Amino acid sequence: MTGNEATPPPGDLLLQAVEGMARPLAVLDEEWRIRYINEAGAGALGHRADELIGRDVWDTFPEAVAGPFERLYREVRETGIPASTEAWYGPLSSWFRADAFLTSAGLVITFDDVTARHRAEEERAAAVAAREAAAEAAARAAAEAELAGRHLMLLGDINLAMTSTLDTDEAVQRFADLVVPLLADWCLVSVIDPDGTRRDVGRAHKDPALVPAMHRYADLRVTTNDVAAPVPRMLRDPRPIVFPELTDEIVRSMVADDEAREALVPLRPAAAAGFPLIARGEVIGGFTLINEPERGAHTEVELRTAEIASRRAALALDNARLAKANQQVAERLQLSLLSPPVQPDSLELAVRYRPATHGVSIGGDWYDAFLQPDGDTVLVIGDVMGHDIEAAAAMGQVKTLVRGIAFDRLEEPAGLLRRVDHALVGLAVPAMATALVCRVEQDPEDRSEGVRRLRWATAGHPEPMLLLADGEVVDLAAPIGPPLGIGWLGPRADGRTAMPEGSTLLLFTDGLFERRGASLDEGRERVRDVLAGSADLTLDQLCDRLLTDLLGDDAEDDVAVLAVRAHPVHAERPAEAGPEILPPAVPHLA
Repeated sequence: MTGNEATPPPGDLLLQAVEGMARPLAVLDEEWRIRYINEAGAGALGHRADELIGRDVWDTFPEAVAGPFERLYREVRETGIPASTEAWYGPLSSWFRADAFLTSAGLVITFDDVTARHRAEEERAAAVAAREAAAEAAARAAAEAELAGRHLMLLGDINLAMTSTLDTDEAVQRFADLVVPLLADWCLVSVIDPDGTRRDVGRAHKDPALVPAMHRYADLRVTTNDVAAPVPRMLRDPRPIVFPELTDEIVRSMVADDEAREALVPLRPAAAAGFPLIARGEVIGGFTLINEPERGAHTEVELRTAEIASRRAALALDNARLAKANQQVAERLQLSLLSPPVQPDSLELAVRYRPATHGVSIGGDWYDAFLQPDGDTVLVIGDVMGHDIEAAAAMGQVKTLVRGIAFDRLEEPAGLLRRVDHALVGLAVPAMATALVCRVEQDPEDRSEGVRRLRWATAGHPEPMLLLADGEVVDLAAPIGPPLGIGWLGPRADGRTAMPEGSTLLLFTDGLFERRGASLDEGRERVRDVLAGSADLTLDQLCDRLLTDLLGDDAEDDVAVLAVRAHPVHAERPAEAGPEILPPAVPHLA
């Protein structure tokens, strides 16, 4: 601009500046007419400036009436305080920010299209929400996966815990302990005994302080449950029963007994689910899962896991029952084969049998004691190879052969073992056994002198021991022949020794002293030590000490023990020896 050019008036300069503003601007007079609007403002509203000058703003833009823009303009005009607002303007499908302030020229309004910013903010918010939703979904998935893993582990633990014991009551208690608190706040498990008796065996509560209350209720419910209660219903109709909410009416309908309902109060049952235990088509029990109010109804996942657990628990419980029944049959068979010993005149006999701790409690170990027709006492101890029902059956055959041949032939022990060996081979008895036969002999002259003699022979069996009255222990050695069942044609020999008054003869199987990691000599030395310290004990006490000190609670092998104490011949039979026991026919045959 040169010095001789005229300078525009200040009003024109201001107008030029406003006209050139990129931001929309408008001025409203007191009658709400558009006194001025720049081109940017008119363009933003979809008009030209000359089209809008002088027009009533509410008539021109009726969509703004009663909206946030009208409220803004009227508030600024009334208060004179500048203010602003942002709102959605439907006709232009856009977000606008409006700023208003009052001047002497009128109400000045500037506004901007902020749709892009709003969209960006919405996109950011949506992205944040999506991330948060994804994180929540991932957390839920992780929690669900963890819960599913815990439920799978529970089912595995149930299998392991219930199949690792043959005690059905213990198995049921283990089940109750496992399902609480994962599936319920507390649990009761009922079993049906073979005689039809129902017992609440398994009981578990998450709160130790409420365990006594749970026991009190469980003791009462077996005898007071109404037919509508879950367990009686499951016994009649073996299907799961679910009560998402236990109302007072439902509880009263199931528990008619006042005392039982009173016992139930501190346990606060709010939801229950019952599942039958079914094995081989028979209902053998059932369990009830109960929740307190805070936990509420059982979830679908909990109910599904409980149903699977019911099948696994029933199978494990049934297998335990069958195994226990088989064990009882085996033990009764074993005991039937181990006949009680005779108790002749002044000899006292004691026997012990301890099955191996692991596996079926039946095997090939046996003892026997009987009188021959000549009055001598025959003692036998042996071990058929094996630890199962076949070994026990073979043992019965071997024992019967020894008895029959010994009673009929009256031979010395070595000759008896020879005949038994040949009989086993000739009769094709599928057995191999070690055995020791000892005969307590006493002819009339010996009897008058109060003397007893021992004669024994062994077929691969551990040698016996003789405990003298003063505590000395003597190994009764004799030539050891091969086991029975091989048809040995070579010689077998007897050992002989006196049996003083007050002495104790001990026959035993190798399970008494054989131990992994220890030599046989070390094992026999332990037997000697226990015997040497037991001379002042009764015969029963001595036998008990042998088993306790040498075996403890964990027998690695079957053990049979036969002990004989020689009381004075010409004295009364001691009271601790018990009554004399003789076969009725022996006095006539002698």
